Amino acid sequence: MVGGIVRWGAALALGAVWWWAVLRIALGDGAGVLEGAVAAGGWGLSLLPVHCVPKGQAADAVPAGRWGSAWRAGDATRASPHPRSGEVSDRS
Repeated sequence: MVGGIVRWGAALALGAVWWWAVLRIALGDGAGVLEGAVAAGGWGLSLLPVHCVPKGQAADAVPAGRWGSAWRAGDATRASPHPRSGEVSDRS
């Protein structure tokens, strides 16, 4: 319970600092490097893939080596079956 409160408090505090920096850049004349670094850092953190899990724990994970064996077998390069002899392909 305490850990959740601390996490929420930290998230709200960091969010408030980020918004302060963004609004100071947008509305203030005296914005400097500090505000720019805070705004860019917060935006950069939003790009992190925080919902990823290790491949071994992922649901429906593709086993290691599956794509390599399909490529060596030649199955990965065929998007559709070869046209039968005598049929005209519409591909040019």
